[in-house]
Amino acid sequence: MVSFLFLVAVIALGSWCLINRRNATNLPWSRTPLPVIGHLHLLGSLPHRSLASLAKKHGPLLLLRLGAVPTAVVSSAEVVEKVMKTHDLTFASRPALSIADRLVYGSRDVSFHGYGEYWRQTRRISIVHYLSAKRVQDFRQVREEEVALFLAEVRTAATAFSPLNLSKRLATLTNDITCRVALGRKYSGEKQFREMLKEFTTLLGTFSMADYVPCLGWVDELRGLNSRVRKNFKEFDGFIERVLQEHAKDRATDSGSCSEVKDCLDFVDALLSLRNRGDAVIDLTVRGWETIKALIMDVFAAGTDSVFTAIEWTMAELIKNPSSMRKAQEEVRRIVGSHSTASEEDIDKMEYLKAIIKESLRLHPPLPLLVPREAMRHTELQGCVIPKGTRVFVNAWAIARCPKDWDRAEEFWPERFLNCSVDFKGHDFKFVPFGAGRRGCPGVSFTTAILEYVLANLLHSFDWEVPEEEKAGVLDMSETDGITARKKYDLVLRAKPNLGILHAQSG
Repeated sequence: MVSFLFLVAVIALGSWCLINRRNATNLPWSRTPLPVIGHLHLLGSLPHRSLASLAKKHGPLLLLRLGAVPTAVVSSAEVVEKVMKTHDLTFASRPALSIADRLVYGSRDVSFHGYGEYWRQTRRISIVHYLSAKRVQDFRQVREEEVALFLAEVRTAATAFSPLNLSKRLATLTNDITCRVALGRKYSGEKQFREMLKEFTTLLGTFSMADYVPCLGWVDELRGLNSRVRKNFKEFDGFIERVLQEHAKDRATDSGSCSEVKDCLDFVDALLSLRNRGDAVIDLTVRGWETIKALIMDVFAAGTDSVFTAIEWTMAELIKNPSSMRKAQEEVRRIVGSHSTASEEDIDKMEYLKAIIKESLRLHPPLPLLVPREAMRHTELQGCVIPKGTRVFVNAWAIARCPKDWDRAEEFWPERFLNCSVDFKGHDFKFVPFGAGRRGCPGVSFTTAILEYVLANLLHSFDWEVPEEEKAGVLDMSETDGITARKKYDLVLRAKPNLGILHAQSG
């Protein structure tokens, strides 16, 4: 009997090894994972760069085990087209991420929620009432007013010949625009709000051990991460509650109400109107209230950092490439003429400015590794099996620097986009800074409108130089770690007023 059981065990073990060996030939490249942590040690402080190096050696589709999580890493246009187009529905979900779950009411927002009817409904609400082309135009006056205030501050610093921390001012500007559009007024004057928002976006990009090695989740508590998450959630929840109460008070008066959702002045007002109408997603239950709060949080999770980071990197590249700066200023000033500011109609004619923005986004996508997706079923990519539940990272940074698809891939060369139809709207898979398919960023129009308007006016109104004492940091193009790859060192510049505008106005 013992011999028979031993024989059965040997046959079973041999069959298991044979099956796994056969399956392994249908999987992407992977090296043997370490116990417990798997391949986490390969990521380094800048995972998009570490993973790009691995892809160069082993191919555009890697299968890793990050702790206990099977993970596929996509690093080429061909494979990303399969993920975001051919098998878009299969890869349309999101993995559960513990920090997002705790900060955003169980990930009840658009960015982090899994695929399904709830996600489709909330995404529709965000697009129709906040991110659509029509709403972007409705908010044009907000952009113009806030940029005018911003330019006045830059002009004051220029007149005094004082260095200006452009990074900090751009962060405030993008927050002010976002707050006015989403919440109805600015909050950047409140120090507590600024610190709370900075911590919120930092936490969303922070590595949580519980997400990858659940048995070591206690490490998050030990290093203070969990207490930071609890504190930030309490502060943000209290802030949003205050915003909602302010809106409710305003809506109690005739001047603060809107009879139709389409007439609402800001996103919060639109959400409250939907709730009062008994919308299927934003109903009168506690869950409906949490959905409203989650969608408000999503505005800050997905918006402000991306816009600010894109403007900061573009200005940094122009400072480092003065010939491109001169060419852009010549175009902007020729089109705008003697007017004090560039209009959005002017910007439509600025082909080189648009090429510069594309080139900056190519080299510096705001999220180098796009928010991860999750395979909802077993599927095949490039002849390789991707098991259900696999977490999928798209390395937008590596894809946009692939020498196979881009000449002079590591250079800042905006001319590549002149007379070229390649764009970042999700149709060209070698250039996906905002993703594509069902999970593509719905806020591209919102981001682009701010990005173009701010840059056009910075280039029209001022000449720029680097103070001698700031050159080391300004010209250093290193990145910070985190979900959004910001410039590591702030952009401290000296602005000089455009004399052409001054002469035209004095004449």
